[in-house]
Amino acid sequence: MQGERPRELAGPDVWETCRELVPAGSVFAFLAEHRDGLFPAGMFADMYPSPNGRPSMPPQVLAVTVVLQALHGLPDYEAAQAVRCDLRWKAACGLGLLDAGFHPSLLTYFRRRLQGSSDPGRLFSRVKEVAAATGVLAGKRRRALDSTVLDDAVATQDTVTQLVAGIRRVIREVPGAAGAAAAACTAHDYRDPGKPKIAWDDEQARAALVSALVNDALALLGALPAQPPGPAADALGLLALVAGQDVEPAEGSDGTDGRWQIARRTAPDRVVSVTDPDSRHVHKSRARRQDGFKAHVSFEPEAGLFTAVELTSGSGTGNHEAAVAASLLAGEQEAVTVLGDAAYGTGELRRRLRDAGHAAVIKPPPLRPAVPGGFTADDFAVDEQAGTVTCPAGQVTALGRSQADGTRQAKFKGLCRDCPLRRRCTTSQAGRVLSVHPQHALLAAARRDAADPAWKDEYRRWRPPVERAIAWLVARGSRRVPYRGINRNNAWLANRAAALNLRRLINLGLTSTADGTWALA
Repeated sequence: MQGERPRELAGPDVWETCRELVPAGSVFAFLAEHRDGLFPAGMFADMYPSPNGRPSMPPQVLAVTVVLQALHGLPDYEAAQAVRCDLRWKAACGLGLLDAGFHPSLLTYFRRRLQGSSDPGRLFSRVKEVAAATGVLAGKRRRALDSTVLDDAVATQDTVTQLVAGIRRVIREVPGAAGAAAAACTAHDYRDPGKPKIAWDDEQARAALVSALVNDALALLGALPAQPPGPAADALGLLALVAGQDVEPAEGSDGTDGRWQIARRTAPDRVVSVTDPDSRHVHKSRARRQDGFKAHVSFEPEAGLFTAVELTSGSGTGNHEAAVAASLLAGEQEAVTVLGDAAYGTGELRRRLRDAGHAAVIKPPPLRPAVPGGFTADDFAVDEQAGTVTCPAGQVTALGRSQADGTRQAKFKGLCRDCPLRRRCTTSQAGRVLSVHPQHALLAAARRDAADPAWKDEYRRWRPPVERAIAWLVARGSRRVPYRGINRNNAWLANRAAALNLRRLINLGLTSTADGTWALA
């Protein structure tokens, strides 16, 4: 059942007796004064539905601790120690001087209740409600979008480690798997916690081990029946994945003879650790590669507040910046001006923004001419209504039918044969082929707009603040996520953004009036 604050504190009230020791204008001082107004007991009632049982730690105390923990980047043990020993934390939580605090595991239980509730991001939502009540966002209709890579909390595993760990997990989770493994798996004693004992500097020994481990995995998967959804099915699916993502048949083999080798490529959506199967290889740029997740943010650059955050897997088309942008903007009640770099410059996102009534100040990706310094797609006149394309030399050809991805091709072929501009247009012997994007008109208009000085001024003034917001987000060791899995880290990201928003509002003068109305001083 939900716990309530005791009427008598354990020792003197820290806020009343030691107020001068708590920095004025800090998050600690604000929470000490306005904690119950910010996080009223009623907002947690659905997390404690039973009226029976032992009363929990008051959820307001845990909520304040989670916010401070996210703000300062502390693990559970250190956060619990701060509540026990630090006067600032005691004042913020409303505890007495002699209050011993709580066990760190209560923070884990509280986060689980939050994640399992109808509103896992309620702390972030509550701070957004307070911001809206102050009117700080009134009339501010710009949203800057960006993303950053967050490192995972596990070690990247090689193929051998993943295969051994995957088999061990199946033995542990799937009923009857221990007996099946004893009968079918011979490459390694999977009860041994270490790696297989071979001469690791012997190339032939390593190749034989890889083949044996893959064969063990396939034999174990073949010996076990399908499982209903749950940990057992997840273990089988993960083993099947790691047994295939990094290996290929050995040279001169089709795999039926049991000979396998490490593949000479990296799977595009490779699982990097069976300890955290949600972590992925992330390619933020060609030169920068990390293992982890992507944090996506929507930021109001004038007030300096996060309006939405989301953590996703680091790879996959559905987790691309332009694909996640729509969900970041889903809560906007009015049309906004969306600012973003070239990662958000896809035709599909521009179409969705236009249909929703939003304005796009998004940097268009550069066009790459077929010949260095030659003609680009913008030098061709595309008439989609008439279904024709006119080249820079004035030659006209028809647009072909839409392909699977929606593009249409204009093939000039023989028209290029005697064209005096050919050297500036194409190097193909068959003539120029122009691919026309399904959102060609939107993309071409975006490139024209980006050349306007007024557009450049808008972009240069309001886009850079989101870079500062990303710096806030990853400060205090927060570049590395503290947990495993997307759901838990997504909740952590929301709490981190809530804490940063609260600090920003306090710096802007957040206060509560006598009638409980939130305002900026």
